[in-house]
Amino acid sequence: MKKTKLIQEDAHNPAIQEIKAAMRTNKDLRMHERYQIILMPLHGVPHDEISKITGRSLSSVYNYLKIYREHGLEGLKMGYSTGRPRKLTEEQEQQVYKTVAEKTPADVGFPAKMNWTSPLVRKWIEQEYDIRYSDRGARELLYRLKLSFTTPTYTLAKADPVKQEAFKQEFEEIKKNS
Repeated sequence: MKKTKLIQEDAHNPAIQEIKAAMRTNKDLRMHERYQIILMPLHGVPHDEISKITGRSLSSVYNYLKIYREHGLEGLKMGYSTGRPRKLTEEQEQQVYKTVAEKTPADVGFPAKMNWTSPLVRKWIEQEYDIRYSDRGARELLYRLKLSFTTPTYTLAKADPVKQEAFKQEFEEIKKNS
């Protein structure tokens, strides 16, 4: 009998109808939860009970209800999270890119290191900008800058092409005779 009364009340409450319609067309689980949170008080469920049922903090429940009162269902839609602000400026990131792409660690003061590693990049950033990165953060920065982790292959930019060709031919002869 109580359920029948609840259904009749739902039919006469436009707010409940609007929320239920939104729930039927919604495909996002998090939005569905938000709709449930604003629907429950309309059915007389106390706020602390809503918090227990949904596993959300009481402050979250109050925040969703406040947003709904002020902006309606549209206000409950989730925006894009930009995440944590970047530690380096755009110019600093470009300098990191240029340094890693064009120089060796030895060129910038590291002892006899030929290859960049994320720990070396971290140390260089800390020395250059006094900004600390975790190893994972440095790897993510390098990934974002489209620098990949591969085995380096060095080409001698200042090498004489004639001598290189002579070496290749001599090496091929040695391989044939072996």
